[in-house]
Amino acid sequence: MLVLVTYDVSTVTSGGQKRLRRVAKACQNVGQRVQNSVFECIVDATQLARLKIELIQIINEEHDSIRFYILGKNYENKVEHFGTKESINLEEPLLF
Repeated sequence: MLVLVTYDVSTVTSGGQKRLRRVAKACQNVGQRVQNSVFECIVDATQLARLKIELIQIINEEHDSIRFYILGKNYENKVEHFGTKESINLEEPLLF
């Protein structure tokens, strides 16, 4: 299923900057960055549950926020893209 993960981490302190890097790294491990604080992740239910737990443990819920938009398995017709940074299809093999 496709899940869109968005986050806003307060970076006014060095602790916030560290949380921001940790959140971004956790998201990069399961998806591709499509904007600064937005990731598209192709995951199954177990991977999504793990990601949620990991991110909730990282953030400070008094200052930061995370949103999960679950677009499901038939997401191809739900996503439109215009402009630069064309995304790759995460379900196809990567050839280098």
